[in-house]
Amino acid sequence: MTSTPSATRPFRVADLGTLVVMPWSGEAPDGSDMPYLLAYSLGDTEEGPEGTAVAVARLLTDNGMPVGGDVVDGTERSTLPFGLLVQSGAAVLSMPSLNAQCLPPPEWLAAVEQRGYAYLVLTTRAWPEATPGRAVTPEELAAFAGAHETLTAAAHIVLPARRLRG
Repeated sequence: MTSTPSATRPFRVADLGTLVVMPWSGEAPDGSDMPYLLAYSLGDTEEGPEGTAVAVARLLTDNGMPVGGDVVDGTERSTLPFGLLVQSGAAVLSMPSLNAQCLPPPEWLAAVEQRGYAYLVLTTRAWPEATPGRAVTPEELAAFAGAHETLTAAAHIVLPARRLRG
């Protein structure tokens, strides 16, 4: 029996499992609100959270995004493979091979309007408990999003907020 190393296996979006994007805003060091996006997998594939962690890491590294490294400032980099469209009260995160949409709260929309960008934390760490449709308390969000394990297993990307022209 032969097996194909994961490094040579083609990337499959399905290996990510259910990818969730959660918007929130919070006070930044400059005293104004920062619009954040947290993107994570539910870890709901046959390979479980370990498999989705590998898939998310591959999505990031194959596209030049460092995991656990420096912040990538998309406002200064025109060829970023990730993007953010904010239109009609929705935010669409575009990534190679997939898009994810969310409906941010009004304070997030106001913060992204003021700043012109959002701060994306795309983590390889699965969060199976935070399923779509289930309310997440601010304490749960802070515990997961602020955890060392989440932050060091993530790409940190400042995404310019684009709008449709017209």
